[in-house]
Amino acid sequence: MLEVTWRSVIPPGSGAGSSPFQSQRRAQQLKVAKQREKEWLKAQRSKDRLGNQHMSTYKRHITFEDSVVLLEAAARNDIAEVAKLLQKGVTPDATNMDGLTALHQCCIDDNAEMLNLLLDYGANVNAQDSERWTPLHAAATCGHLNLVKILIGRGANLLSVNADGNMPYDICDDEEALDYIEAEMSKRGVTQELIDETRAATETKMLVDLQETAARQDGDLEVPDSAGATPLHIASANGYTRVVEFLLEQHVATDAVDHDLWTPVHAAACWGHLEVLEMLAQAGADLNAKNKNDETPSDICEDPEIRERIEQLKTEQESKRLAEAQRKRVRRSQSNNTRAQSVRRTSLRDKGLTTKKDAVEEARFRLQAQESTRSKVINQVGVCFVSHFAAGLEHFASRSRDLPHFDVFATVILRTLVAVFIIAEPPHAREPFWKEQQSITHRKPASL
Repeated sequence: MLEVTWRSVIPPGSGAGSSPFQSQRRAQQLKVAKQREKEWLKAQRSKDRLGNQHMSTYKRHITFEDSVVLLEAAARNDIAEVAKLLQKGVTPDATNMDGLTALHQCCIDDNAEMLNLLLDYGANVNAQDSERWTPLHAAATCGHLNLVKILIGRGANLLSVNADGNMPYDICDDEEALDYIEAEMSKRGVTQELIDETRAATETKMLVDLQETAARQDGDLEVPDSAGATPLHIASANGYTRVVEFLLEQHVATDAVDHDLWTPVHAAACWGHLEVLEMLAQAGADLNAKNKNDETPSDICEDPEIRERIEQLKTEQESKRLAEAQRKRVRRSQSNNTRAQSVRRTSLRDKGLTTKKDAVEEARFRLQAQESTRSKVINQVGVCFVSHFAAGLEHFASRSRDLPHFDVFATVILRTLVAVFIIAEPPHAREPFWKEQQSITHRKPASL
């Protein structure tokens, strides 16, 4: 079974990366999520007060789960309220809709006192939100050195990998905080080989699972999860290039949609995985596909450079489509050519492979064919002419018996005509023609 899921792991509209642009965006999203939760709780309490004011017959009560109250108090930096709830037995690892814990939020707010309080009550120092960000990821990207030190001292995983394949040091822009993290990694004997293996562990696990699925006779590589996402959606959202490459080699559908009509291209564009985008485009994925909000991949991409590249890929796809259409038209045209055109085309194609001897033989054959055709025409015309001329002489002789030596005169004329046709004949055709005419030239008129 695949351990990677779709929207439960990576909700749409959020994302992070190793670039400053993506890191800052993620930090801002965490703050926005916290602010939204504050506003929601405030709105619920306002509704409660309004309900109490307008209901005279009975008093309306709205209560919140202790976990929700804990998150709200932590967002307000109300240490006393948080301590009271923790003493009451409320779990410090409660999460909101984005998977954020109170520990994540105090790392964003740079609240060391709240951080220590939560850790003292057993908060998970390596808790992951829906994008697999740990509190150390949050503290590192915000550049809070003091919180980074506390978290590492309490056992934070320096090699924890988020949904984008980034470790805390990958997204830390503060020089002091980065130096401290790298120094701690060095103390623990972390090597580049270990970093690479850890970073690729999740992708490798997914790839192995899919390969095993493909090897089974009934294996299906396009089974959607509860959100309608296929493995290609998941791999595209996480930037797993090896998994994407494998799935494309298995010819899975590139334009499959989930319940929100997101395609794998939407996922790759949303989370800024350019290499995956290019792989999908090369495989023919639709770059103009729209989700249920009528948004194309370019619309939901927040990185301007990637948006520009998407437009370039669209142009490349269109050029490829037009070129393929032209090739099909040429093939159809060629298939309708005559046999003579086919021979001529074959000769041109094989011209470079034909030997000199073959070329001479082919030329002789063509010349003989032409001469044979001409000989047949001349032969037919000559026979016809001589035959008619002889018949004419016979008729003339029947009326001119008194002319002296008429038979000798007629024979000379016939032989002269035959000689003319023989000269016009090619050498190899003269003898048959001459023999064919002997019966005519030596025939005497019946009246003589």
